[in-house]
Amino acid sequence: MGVPLSASCYRRPGRVTGMLVALTGVGLSAAAGLNAYVPFLLVALLARLTDVVVLPDPLVWMESWWAIGVGTVLLVTDVVLDKVPAVDSVNDAVQTLLRPATGGVVFAATSAAERVEGSTQVTGFVAEHPWVPFVAGGAVALAVHAVKATTRPVVNAATGGLGAPVVSTIEDGAAVGLSLAAVFVPVLVAVLLVAVVAGAVLVRRRARRRRPPGAAPG
Repeated sequence: MGVPLSASCYRRPGRVTGMLVALTGVGLSAAAGLNAYVPFLLVALLARLTDVVVLPDPLVWMESWWAIGVGTVLLVTDVVLDKVPAVDSVNDAVQTLLRPATGGVVFAATSAAERVEGSTQVTGFVAEHPWVPFVAGGAVALAVHAVKATTRPVVNAATGGLGAPVVSTIEDGAAVGLSLAAVFVPVLVAVLLVAVVAGAVLVRRRARRRRPPGAAPG
């Protein structure tokens, strides 16, 4: 059995800390809340093509070519639909189950580290309660998804739909950035999450100010 997906999803000198495990899981789950397929494909491709990521046995299916192919098709579909006003809100509704589910999967994979600070306490707890990381990842992804899904109609109404492709592109970039940081530099996840939250608040406030009186959300 290979080394499971560890705290930062890659092999590194020394032992990873519990904090890095959490930051990696949170970063990937938050990215899933913006776009379910970006963190999924990143982990799957790294596991398939490199030795940076080694998935635990229950999640080896992620690195199969059929899973990567389906994920790629869904990614392209999501990226396109998310940039069309009104259609983006329908897509968000459909993704309400998929994004948290993906967040739970990537967080659970992350928590499968064999060694955390040379102690078996964390891994022992995860082994006894495997549902905890999945629920935690799902909760993080759902929270981010909720912010995204409720902000987009406000932006559409304030900009006549012109803001949809702009905001969507920014969200896609944030998903990629969070995923890469979670895998390679997990200490940056906290900073990026603060930036994402601050950006969402700023966009929402500006959109509300520009929204014409009586305008219906798009």
